[in-house]
Amino acid sequence: MEHELKTLTARLLANRWLPRNDRLVRRALVDEAFRVELDHRLAAVGLQLQDNPYAGHVAAALTPDMMEPVFGARREYAASNAGLTRDEVALLVVIWSLIVLPKRERQVTRRELADEGQGDMFGAEKPVAHGDTVSAGLSEASLIADFGAALGGRTKVKNFMLGKLARLGFIERRNGILNEGPLLDVALDYRVLADRIIHGTLSDVLSRAGHQLPESNAFEQADVLADEEFGEEDA
Repeated sequence: MEHELKTLTARLLANRWLPRNDRLVRRALVDEAFRVELDHRLAAVGLQLQDNPYAGHVAAALTPDMMEPVFGARREYAASNAGLTRDEVALLVVIWSLIVLPKRERQVTRRELADEGQGDMFGAEKPVAHGDTVSAGLSEASLIADFGAALGGRTKVKNFMLGKLARLGFIERRNGILNEGPLLDVALDYRVLADRIIHGTLSDVLSRAGHQLPESNAFEQADVLADEEFGEEDA
């Protein structure tokens, strides 16, 4: 176990994130003794395992008490500890809203992209899906047309802001389509943001741009806690 713990800790530090289906990551999610020791080793250097059972990846993140000592001297920290400006954070939240909110609704109701508009009487029995089966891409051109003017202009969004979000791991750009990156669903807290967006000011902004949001927080529809389900599946 010692070698596996050292290996997983080193990989998290080197790579920042790892896929949820990685062998050692899966062990950390289902083996309590292994997870406790992993958490202890990460905490010793001011880190914690960032895990969301609906996300396809896990990541190493700073513990709350380390935020100020690590990032407090940087000017950008006022907006984001990832070095994002306010406009870039706004763009990130818009992208998160258009990709993750619909994705979470599909995951909770056990529907996939191919099932849109169709009922499935056995849907509740399906395990939570990840990846392209539930996470739809977003047209880069449409995003810029809808929100570019409000965020500094088309050139700034296309050539600088989207590239920065991609380098940080929030999105992936493929032939004019923006796809979910490994950190998009891990670094942003759905339980905190969802209700604020669905019932807040951003819902009006997105609606005026022609984007439909879920009517309610997807977790209000959930019958089974995802953590329990994943534990059974991975065990």
